[in-house]
Amino acid sequence: MVEDANAVILTFGSYRLGAHGPGADIDALCVGPSYVSREEDFFIILHDILAEMEEVSELQPIPDAHVPVMKFKFQGISIDLLYASISLLVVPEDIDISHISVLNVIDKQTVQSLNGCWVADQILKHVPNVENFRTTLRCLKFWAKRRGIYSNANGFLGGVNWALLVARVCQLYPNAIPSMLVSRFFRVYTQWRWPNPVMMCPIEMGELGFSVWDPRKNPKDRSHRMPIITPAYHCMNSSYKVSLGTLQVMTEQFQCGNRICEEIELGKAEWSALFEHYPFFEAYENYLQVDIVAADADDLLTWKGWVESRFRQLTLKIEQDTNGLLQCHPYPNKYIDPSKPCPNSAFFWGLSRKEVGTSKECQQFDFQGTVKNFRRGIDNYRVRREGRDIYFSYVCRRHLPSFVFPDGYKWHRPSRHFNEQSGKPCEDVKMCQSCSSERQLKRKKEHEIKEVRPDKSVKQAFISSEVPQPVSPGMTTEDPTNNSEVMSSGGHLVSEKGESE
Repeated sequence: MVEDANAVILTFGSYRLGAHGPGADIDALCVGPSYVSREEDFFIILHDILAEMEEVSELQPIPDAHVPVMKFKFQGISIDLLYASISLLVVPEDIDISHISVLNVIDKQTVQSLNGCWVADQILKHVPNVENFRTTLRCLKFWAKRRGIYSNANGFLGGVNWALLVARVCQLYPNAIPSMLVSRFFRVYTQWRWPNPVMMCPIEMGELGFSVWDPRKNPKDRSHRMPIITPAYHCMNSSYKVSLGTLQVMTEQFQCGNRICEEIELGKAEWSALFEHYPFFEAYENYLQVDIVAADADDLLTWKGWVESRFRQLTLKIEQDTNGLLQCHPYPNKYIDPSKPCPNSAFFWGLSRKEVGTSKECQQFDFQGTVKNFRRGIDNYRVRREGRDIYFSYVCRRHLPSFVFPDGYKWHRPSRHFNEQSGKPCEDVKMCQSCSSERQLKRKKEHEIKEVRPDKSVKQAFISSEVPQPVSPGMTTEDPTNNSEVMSSGGHLVSEKGESE
């Protein structure tokens, strides 16, 4: 048995679908025999072996994840490695993991680990033209990253979600070429009535007793905002992390993409207009900034991974605590503050008050309780080391730090925004402002470029351990005795006119 002992590595995700690009990670599954455990053999013994290898860097085990994973870089290439222990003593080199015999006497985590491979195989099986599917998927993944909505952890969509959406459009238009599929993608999902589910095939109930997505039987499934159902057993919603706010952001981006594709078809725009970067730091008047710091780079990797995995909860709490009146747009990109002496990462949320009826209520939002609860959950991390900390600060657009802009510069632009189709002023930025890329660039060039230098007095107000002074009308900081609790969350939204919202 020792001589025959082995394991097999299988790929899934974008790499398996043939839609990966430069810098993309490789999703892989290690299939081992029944006597090799995940808890001890995979996360301890294999982890120690990888830690000794020169080719391996940034090794990060996450055994408590929804699907336990070991993240690392092998010769500079990012790898996400899962493990599945099946009910065989010897794993055949040509194993067919879809065969029912391998599914006996296995736990739910193993099923979830195997599900990635099953889904990839089913997608390739059900699309009418694999090459057209791959080209279209590459295009739309690139578009989603440029528009800031490619992130499963932040409540948007990840690789498998985009693959399933594209695959369904390929089924609806089996003879279409990729350029038409891209256009039809935006048309279909602009008109889609969520929460009606997107499904490639009927849901398979299976024989092993694992629950499948069924809102008629499972109350939790009824709360899903944007169901995208996997085509393999056990069928489940792959986009359960989507919130009401992130769904609205994606819907607006679909509408924007649809308008641009219509202009392309009429010869009024070029394809390059579709792939313009989303001007996130021009789209909102107010932002929530979260800074994560640690003692060294390796420690930051682990600490940041834990905090990032909880960002979705922060977004949900803000939406819940404001009764859905405040749209919270998490931006997937991370930034580094060069002014800090320790390793750090900075993340931002765009904040925009929603319209109620035909007007906006004059209401202030207080985030103190929301951020306190989020910090409390973060502080429950079982390995809280010295030097690890997290800071929250409220930032008006005109006070954004220079490191979020290319080369430390930002464009100065008018404070009022206009609907480019109707010409009417808008209080909050809508997606139509970024739809006409040529007009946007022209407007930018009409204004002087100035270097944005950090306002030291404002920054000091955030990091001081003494009682800080408000840095803008209606804005307060909280818990002055604890310099790790940097609060902007008293956060009254302030317009560029200086009026409290």
